[in-house]
Amino acid sequence: MTVVHPISRAWITTGGTGAQNYDEFADDAEITDIITANPHSSLAVEMPHLAPESLGQTFAESLPDAVVRLERDKSEGHYRQAEHVVVLYRITAKDEAPAYGLWSMVDTDQISTSADEPGLVIRNEDVFIAKVRERVALAESLQTLLSPVLLLQTGKGEELHAALADACDAAGEPEATDTDQTGRTHAIWTIGAGELQDRLTALAGGGELVVADGNHRSLAAQTGGLPRFLAVVTTPASVAIQPYNRLLSELPATPGELLDRLRAAGATVTELPRAAALPGKGTIEMYVAGRSYAVGLPSDPAGTAVENLDHALVERVLLRDALGLEPGDKRISYIGGDYPVEWLRGEVDAGRSELAVLIAPVTVEDFVAVNLARLKLPRKSTWFTPKARGGLVLAQLG
Repeated sequence: MTVVHPISRAWITTGGTGAQNYDEFADDAEITDIITANPHSSLAVEMPHLAPESLGQTFAESLPDAVVRLERDKSEGHYRQAEHVVVLYRITAKDEAPAYGLWSMVDTDQISTSADEPGLVIRNEDVFIAKVRERVALAESLQTLLSPVLLLQTGKGEELHAALADACDAAGEPEATDTDQTGRTHAIWTIGAGELQDRLTALAGGGELVVADGNHRSLAAQTGGLPRFLAVVTTPASVAIQPYNRLLSELPATPGELLDRLRAAGATVTELPRAAALPGKGTIEMYVAGRSYAVGLPSDPAGTAVENLDHALVERVLLRDALGLEPGDKRISYIGGDYPVEWLRGEVDAGRSELAVLIAPVTVEDFVAVNLARLKLPRKSTWFTPKARGGLVLAQLG
């Protein structure tokens, strides 16, 4: 029996509600700007405290506003209801091969976070528990899931990819489309009960499913006691891993002190004559006070492969040891691959941040090795693209 199931009661966008997921932004003001421009963006429900009329409230205080907005969007026809469906998903862009996925529900009890914990859904990153609590509170208030966990089908990925491509080609014009901030077009088609639905759910659940995006959302499903969570099951051929960098709004040391502490810890520090491209694996770049440095952080000979990944070394050697910062410190922003290197350096030049840390993306090989070993990656270390878009397909609970 497959672990992937139809959505019992779905709400399907009729257009205009799609949005980036709540955790894809460098600054909260970007979310407010998007909601201001489009009050029906699902971000107004996902991040209710950042809607213009709710600014100044806490997340918890603004949850009643989220309920009102979702009900308004339904009553005004921005969503239509469908029952016992899966939803075909295709993402297209110029000069890119199409990406495919299947909106569905996945059994929460299949989530595994270690080698001795059985389950076909592998969660692979540490999380920020405060964000998990917010997702739980939102689901409890709305009784609806708005954004999916992106799962990578590792067992039957090629078969699923071909089946989804064929199904989309045969489905005709999309039921709804949405264009994201990069210009990609997101298209969906609902599939009701029948042979095609059964075949697609069997393929989607036909092997281990790795969480590519949505570690907080999947843990929220567990914490909130949900039997199933909303997911888009995609394929290895549909995604790539981009950089996941860091910005520090304030340095608890001078640039000179930071460099001295890194050298004392065994790091190699070399000033670059000009701003270089994104560093290769094994070296990070720090941009501070208008100057760039290539930094080789010292690995731990006794450490695991995960403990010696560049992202882990940044968290341990640079942030914790050299600067005394915990990963959840509010001065640290986690900046995904949609933001180019020049943008991060520009934030430092403009004085909005004091340090940019540029890190090579985790390789697919490292990602697969970590997951097969059932180990956890450092927080915010994989930025998969293209991202599944929130607000296209909702799952009503209960």
